[in-house]
Amino acid sequence: MNEDTSAGHDFLYKEIFAFLYDRGVAGASLLRPQAGFGFHHRLHKTEGDSSAGEHLPIRIEFVDTKEIIDALLPALYELVTDGLIEAQDTTILRSAALAEPT
Repeated sequence: MNEDTSAGHDFLYKEIFAFLYDRGVAGASLLRPQAGFGFHHRLHKTEGDSSAGEHLPIRIEFVDTKEIIDALLPALYELVTDGLIEAQDTTILRSAALAEPT
């Protein structure tokens, strides 16, 4: 999706990220590439471009069990009005976390 794609109450990427967070997804990352293009084949980039900050790509990656993702997909399909949904099987070899500071 693109950074400037609007949705019901906010930008689409913010609504999707909040949706994933509110539903307790195990983990998610919001990535802002430096450049990109879509099916229209127009290049959007941050460096040396007068349109910097406009219509740039945004990528949200998230992980959870197959069952949880399958349960989220119908609502996610409704949310994504512009963009691409991609799924990949992954194998988590290790998950480690530091203890919370007291």
